[in-house]
Formats: sequence, C-alpha cells, structure tokens
Amino acid sequence: MTTEANYTDRYGLPLTTNSQTALAHYAEGLDLALSQNFGAEDAFASAIEADEGFALAYAGKAFLDFLRINVPEAKAGAETAVKLSSGLSRRERSYIDVVSKFVNGQNHDATAAVHEHLQEFPLDALLMRLAQRLYTQGCVGIGAADYPPRFYRLMSEAAPHYGEDWAFMGQYAWANHEVGKMDEGMDLAQRSLDINPANGVAAHSVAHVYYEMSQDDEGGAFLSGWLEDYDRRSTYRVHLSWHQALFELAMGRYNQALGWYERDIRPSVQDLRYAALADSASLVWRMKIYGDVSPQAPWEELVQLAAPAAARPGPSFRDAHAALAFTAAGDDEMFGKLVDGYQALAEAGDATAREATLPLIKGIGAFGNGDYAEAVRLMEPVYPQLTRVGGSHAQRLVFEDTLLEAYLRAEEFDKATGMLKERLARRESPREMYWLARAQAGQGKTDDAQGSLSSVKEYWAEADTNTPEYARLTQLAAD
Repeated sequence: MTTEANYTDRYGLPLTTNSQTALAHYAEGLDLALSQNFGAEDAFASAIEADEGFALAYAGKAFLDFLRINVPEAKAGAETAVKLSSGLSRRERSYIDVVSKFVNGQNHDATAAVHEHLQEFPLDALLMRLAQRLYTQGCVGIGAADYPPRFYRLMSEAAPHYGEDWAFMGQYAWANHEVGKMDEGMDLAQRSLDINPANGVAAHSVAHVYYEMSQDDEGGAFLSGWLEDYDRRSTYRVHLSWHQALFELAMGRYNQALGWYERDIRPSVQDLRYAALADSASLVWRMKIYGDVSPQAPWEELVQLAAPAAARPGPSFRDAHAALAFTAAGDDEMFGKLVDGYQALAEAGDATAREATLPLIKGIGAFGNGDYAEAVRLMEPVYPQLTRVGGSHAQRLVFEDTLLEAYLRAEEFDKATGMLKERLARRESPREMYWLARAQAGQGKTDDAQGSLSSVKEYWAEADTNTPEYARLTQLAAD
C-alpha cells in the first residue's frame, strides 16, 4: 500500500520521512550536491542519522558515493533504499530504482529508467545530473554518438518547469555549450551565478565557454579568482583546476600549468579514491605531445590510478584516459591488459568497444611507440564518433589533438590542414595556428606558414620561452 509523503523537497517533489531534522539535512545535501560543493555526502548521512528509514537520503548518498568511487558503500546504500521503498510514493520508488540500476552498473536499464522518470518528474534535478553522468562517461554498452544533442533536448523539454532555478540554469548552460550554443550557455551560467555565486556547476560552464571561444586570458582570470573561495576539500576542485591548467597551457605557460598540476591535480595530492584520472592523465599527455614537457611526479601515480581499467573494462571515457596514462608511463604490461579486455568485449559483440574505444586505445599505443602512420590508421575512423567515448568537447580534444599530431608527424599534411581548417572555423587558438604553420611548412607553403606564425608569436607574447615547443616555433619562424 502506498503512503502519502509528508514533506516535499525544494522542487515540490514528495519526500517521506518522520523527522524535520532529517528533512533539513536532506535539503542541505541536495543543494550542496547540485552546486558541486563539499559536504553533500555528510549532509545526507546526517539525514539518515536523524531518520534511519529515510529511503531517499540513502539513495542520494549512494549516487554521490558511486561518483566518488565508493562503489561497495554505494551499492549497500542503494540496497537499503530499495528495502525501504515499499509503500513510498511512485516518484520516490522510481527515483530509488534509477539510482539502484546506476550504481549496480545496469547502464542500459538506468538510461531507459532515468529518461522515463524525468518525463514524469522533470523537476528531479539530481536525477537530471545522473542522466548527464551516464552519457558523459561513455558507459560500456551505451556509447551514444548523439549524446550532446540528446541531452540538450532532454533539458530543453524540462526548462519550462524550472524557471529561474540556479541549479537548473547551471546545468542547462553545460547542455547549451556542448551543442555549440556558446552565448546561451554563458548567459545561463552567469544568471545562475548571480543567484548562487558558489555554484561550481555554473562556474564550470563559464570556463567551458571561455575555452571553446579561445578566450583563455579572460577564462583564466575568471576561474582563478572564483577558485580562491572554493573549498579545497571539494573533489570537484580537481576538475576545475584542470580547466585552469588548460587555460595556462593554451597560452604557452607550461610552468603555471605544472604548478596547478602539482598543487591541485596530481594523484598524490588527492585521496586516490577521488582523484580524477581523466584530469591528470590528459593534462600530462597534452604537455607531453605539445612540448615534450612532463611533471616531475613519478609515473607510478598515474598507473596506480588507471590500474582498475586494466583489470576490467568500465566506462569508455575512463579507459581511454587509462590508455594515455599507461602509454605515457611506458607500462606495456598494463596497456596490454587494457587492450585484451577491450578485445574480448569487441569479440563479444560490444559495438562501442569494437568501433570506437578499442581502435582509439590501440591508436594511442601506436602513437606512444612512434608509429604515427599506424596511429592515424587506427584513430582516423574514430574521430567522427568520439562522442561515443564520452566526456565534454574540451575533454575529447585530447584525442583529437593526438590524431592531429600524428598527422603532422606522419607527414600527412593535407589531412592535418583539413582538420585544422574545420577546427579554426569554430575557434582560433595559437596552438592550432602553430599546427597550421607546421602543416603549411610541410606542404612547402613558406609564406603562409610565416603568416600563421606571426599571429602565434603575438598571442604567445607571455608564453614560457624555455620550452621545446617555443624553441621549435622560433626555429620554424627562422627557416
């Protein structure tokens, strides 16, 4: 028999609890989770302490525990929520079912369930966040090639229900810039920050728009200032620091990028359960392929963080970054185990593994071994379908950049030029102009190359001049 919920959350959705204290802690946890601030798990735990029968508090905490790689605890919390769900409202039972499927790795079922749930309960903001997570992580068996437009449609349909809600606008900003709506994304993010200046989701979207528009000075100034007041205990700080390091790297400032890596990103300065493999591996890989610059930190840190991917395939997004880590570290054994796992998936009929993740991983390995023609052969067919691997556009650029660098090193200059013209139509960054100059020089177009280099040197007026990348730029300009 279904009971009538006696409370509602900030969106008017039903909550069944016997304690106003538990309700207050749940409300706090929800706001902290939606704004990516420290303390959300503790707030949900306090709600459970105040009411041990509060099923949705268990489910909310289970979702966050899973995101922070506390998988056994997440599964136990979801199991408890399911046991407590009998007699709850339809919305609460559906919510718990979605979370349970998600934390137990039932990705297809979780995706279908969360879409069905949000059609009926579009104001369930935390499950909107769960839906985004399913797509961006490239979960095994999903590999949605159309996820940015699909997720944008999902949020657009929900938008009329939210009005000027700061949490929704911060996330909707992300959906907008991922489908190329930069002005709309920036406007939504700024409106969200006007209401809640501590909203890390909105600050994240502001950083994305600045990066996609190649406004690196402005982006770096905004984000470094915003991070001054952001709790260092927040796990999301790692990712936002990665964005700040990308701004520095885009401006040719390797020393500053290395500083952000050492202070805020590298695995040894984080709890390894929470350290972000994608952030650390992709930043190190970028510095390595751009300018032969690597942190002083031992490679073992990255290998340890990437090790679960070698033991068993998981989200494609995680595993593609594990390939970067193993290759950069020169760990052939771990890389081989990663490839074997995906080979088995491909042979078992997993289309995403066969058509996208496996050739991408092998291409990264070929690049690391200096076989650039083979890297091109493997990675080129993956390029148009990189969204199947997951991540934001800014995150997927590391794989595009690897293919582009492979084109140049394999002397496939026409292909490099074609790819660069496509990218430069979206944004004009100094590194892309430098790559274009290299391609033009390879094609014998000396005057064109010199023209491209002049704009690079103007933009990189404050770049670190003692890096191999800057030395190569200077040499190319002198030729």
